[in-house]
Amino acid sequence: MQSPTRPIGALLRQWRERRHMSQLALAATANISTKHVSFLESGRATPSRDMVLKLADVLAIPLRARNALLLAAGHAPSYSQHSLDAPELANARRAIDLLLGAHEPYPAIAIDRHWNLVAANRAFAPLVADLPARLCQPPMNVLRLSLAPDGLLPRIVNAAEWRAHVMHRLQQQIDASADPALVELRAELGGDPAAVGHGSDLVATLRLRVGDAVLSFLSTTTIFGSPVDVTLSELAIESFFPADAATAEALRRM
Repeated sequence: MQSPTRPIGALLRQWRERRHMSQLALAATANISTKHVSFLESGRATPSRDMVLKLADVLAIPLRARNALLLAAGHAPSYSQHSLDAPELANARRAIDLLLGAHEPYPAIAIDRHWNLVAANRAFAPLVADLPARLCQPPMNVLRLSLAPDGLLPRIVNAAEWRAHVMHRLQQQIDASADPALVELRAELGGDPAAVGHGSDLVATLRLRVGDAVLSFLSTTTIFGSPVDVTLSELAIESFFPADAATAEALRRM
């Protein structure tokens, strides 16, 4: 009969290798013996709940995958997972709406782990007006919206720079989560992981043609700190600030 600890051992080994850590490095960082790491990965030892969570911290494993590790080790999940409209996340949803609304007249959006639009403020709609219905139907994927040939891409003046930035972010997400849906999205958009450039993860410039004007934005990404819910941990708020006075004035008029 197959050992019940074998699934957790294989998962731990996969995450360690994904983080390019040796057994020795993982053991030293987690302050345990290399022999114990080897026993956990081979299935000769069963990790406690605390040990699973400790190794998950060291390996920077996302909350969704931590729950999977706990289940594989025979423990109950530690992190809740609710839809954003669930009563348990009502305060978080109010906070998101407040952040988006307070950013007006500048555009801001909230996206989930697959870059699907969760919420947007009123300043976002004019930027995506007149785009094909197939790109705007829920769930609206903002990465696809941005890089599709019939989406915003022809309107982006610095298209190569912006594409490099967002594809770099997408690759980072894939490296961190190994999410197959993100791998499929990269393939759909023609992303080659070997060719992904390195850009700023905090601030990027977007120059977008809207009507007869070119609007220049600085883009920042905000995530929730120390979330205990899987959905909340995977949420990001994208805020666009005017990069010049002309853009600020155009947005105020819009």
